[in-house]
Amino acid sequence: MSSSLAPLPAAPDPDWWRTAVVYQVYPRSFADSDGDGLGDLGGLLSRLPYLAELGVDAIWLSPFYPSPLADGGYDISDYRDVDPRLGTLDDFDRVVAGAHGLGIRIIVDIVPNHTSDQHPWFQEALAAPAGSPARGRYIFRDGTGDDGACPPANWVSHFGGPAWERVDDGQWYCHLFAKEQPDLNWDHPEVRRYFEDTLRFWADRGVDGFRVDVAHSLAKDLSHPLRDQPTLDRMLPLDGTDPLYDREEVHTIYQEWREVFNEYDPPRMAVAETWHPANERTWLYARPTELGQVFDFSLLKSRWDRDQFVDVIDQAFAGHTGAGGGLTWVLSNHDVPRHASRLALPEDTDPDAWLLADGRHPVLDSRLGLDRARAATLMMLALPGSPYLYQGEELGLPEVPDIPHEHLQDPVWHRTGHRLKGRDGARVPLPWTRSGGSFGFGEGGAWLPQPEHFGELSVEAQDGVDGSTLELYRRALRIRRAHPGLATTDFAWAEAPSGCLAYGRGAGFRCLVNLSGAEVPLPAGAEVLLASGPLGDGQLPPDHAVWLDVGAEAWKDDV
Repeated sequence: MSSSLAPLPAAPDPDWWRTAVVYQVYPRSFADSDGDGLGDLGGLLSRLPYLAELGVDAIWLSPFYPSPLADGGYDISDYRDVDPRLGTLDDFDRVVAGAHGLGIRIIVDIVPNHTSDQHPWFQEALAAPAGSPARGRYIFRDGTGDDGACPPANWVSHFGGPAWERVDDGQWYCHLFAKEQPDLNWDHPEVRRYFEDTLRFWADRGVDGFRVDVAHSLAKDLSHPLRDQPTLDRMLPLDGTDPLYDREEVHTIYQEWREVFNEYDPPRMAVAETWHPANERTWLYARPTELGQVFDFSLLKSRWDRDQFVDVIDQAFAGHTGAGGGLTWVLSNHDVPRHASRLALPEDTDPDAWLLADGRHPVLDSRLGLDRARAATLMMLALPGSPYLYQGEELGLPEVPDIPHEHLQDPVWHRTGHRLKGRDGARVPLPWTRSGGSFGFGEGGAWLPQPEHFGELSVEAQDGVDGSTLELYRRALRIRRAHPGLATTDFAWAEAPSGCLAYGRGAGFRCLVNLSGAEVPLPAGAEVLLASGPLGDGQLPPDHAVWLDVGAEAWKDDV
């Protein structure tokens, strides 16, 4: 395979991230080089040519740090090393050099809200008395009620149950996620300096950017007594007054981080993860004085609905107008069911309920799901800004809802008393070949079981096959890079048949998406650049999208 990318230039564009196609690698599920059933850096290194051929601009590497794996690697015991099961720092350096040699940048995950309970700091805190400096790095508090037997506040864990765990001497510590993930105290200057130095550690090794996990949760109101959350439905106030999330003080932290990023030439980029519904406060994280980008998950949360897609795209453009940051678009990641399944769910179906039913109720139309996923991808990839892809979506992989319960590892499954299935179904290791014990993932099997149908969705089964999802992604990314209309920041809604959406880019490019449920005519005289599936005679089938070259005179912005 030959790559359409070139090695990174000596004087790279400092704004490369504003339009970059970023591919998320979940290392433990990408490729296994040593046969232990766990993906690793050696596996990633061997597959870099595949990613270059795909045409991505950057790799976002989910946590590869030493971890007890209480939460899939997001419980980190050492922020400046590589988990020995995944490789070494030398292996990481080879990945960075190999990626850069292929014109691909590297973004790494930073998890600053919490550490692992095996982190030396927390072990020191457990061994120290209440009120000690060691405990000051975390959020330890006395309990309430008789003998302090009740948690200090009503804070709840994202993984179910209270966000507090009691230790042997009677105090409680805060954990907004698993109990093995104690929250850090970001009022503590040592915590701030530790992470600034960690950013420098990885930037010095050639890392081009950082994805900031739960970026809105670092600053907390730790005044005494602790304040209860006014609402527990996660609908945050829009004034920065929630005790745990999206507080005004968090922006001071990222202003300090921006000073670190700007020590480098070009400055390092960053993208914030915030899961609360997008609103006027979301874009603040993307200000040039802070992180520069923030994930907008509105497309990911949308139904297959024309008006909803239009609304979230309009909201994204409007929200970023004053912030000056970069637009982002996301359809799947490691935390949600894959969109090839999600978009096939009936409108009244709760995805969590579908997962709990092992995908049996309702039974999904896999063809419909894949058609919609491919169409949504073309809609996303032609928007101005930076699309983030999740490994395996270029193969059209569906969610795996029926992993045997004894194999489930997500703490969500265990902490909710099996009321929520969790995220393992989106983290099943990738299929590279049609056959073999793990479909080419590695010689020693896979840490999560793969379904039999993965073989026909493998890279080997789709490589070079006209019409395959893999070839659709490859061609889309080539056109995205080459078409002059997509090189601009222009965007305008265009005329479209009822139930469809269309928008134009530059002088002549148009994307048309059919959400109407019936065939619609293609614009007369338009040249088809790429379609998400087979077209009828001058017709766009339902649940399909098409990229068109309509010529400058045909581009309209009056809708």
